[in-house]
Amino acid sequence: MAEDVKPTRKNLMAINDRIDLSERGHDTLEQKRDGLIMEFMEILDEAKDVRADVESAYGDAQSAIDMARALDGDVAVRGAAAALQTVPEISSSSKNVMGVVVPEIASTGVRKSLDERGYGVLSSSARIDEAAAAYERLLEQIILAAEVETAMRKLLVEIETTKRRVNALEFKLLPELYGNRDFIEQKLEEQEREEIFRLKKIKNKQADAE
Repeated sequence: MAEDVKPTRKNLMAINDRIDLSERGHDTLEQKRDGLIMEFMEILDEAKDVRADVESAYGDAQSAIDMARALDGDVAVRGAAAALQTVPEISSSSKNVMGVVVPEIASTGVRKSLDERGYGVLSSSARIDEAAAAYERLLEQIILAAEVETAMRKLLVEIETTKRRVNALEFKLLPELYGNRDFIEQKLEEQEREEIFRLKKIKNKQADAE
């Protein structure tokens, strides 16, 4: 409350310092917020493409596995799937985007040659090979989607946090500081006028006494 602030020059200087610091902090946070929003919009566009690719890859994989089951039989398809000896390796690192740490997911061993799939060329068919390749492509898209979706969530959380800090400065702290400054300046002006009036009164009394 402005009324709780003592109207002194020292307090006025302190409040002006706080206003300057808060205004600079507000500008910095606004720039960060705007930068985060731009990054989010870029990733959002990428996410839309990735989601579309996942849906397309899923449709291709489903069609391929349905064809393999229909022509080669469910037993053959399950046998080919069970023959897989090595699984993909997934590693995660991170990068910094506007002060937000977002993941970078890398994978190896997703795409495999016929020999690496384990079921043997002679014991399979072209349809099973196509289904395996389709699911490998699908897995790659899912891994990419996981990276993009996680980055989006982290950026969104940071955007909301930054917006709250900007609003707190803009609509609460700074108005209070401005109000306190105005109150002190008003009170100091009143004190100065009173002091001038007092000095004039003393001077007039001295003149009358002479």
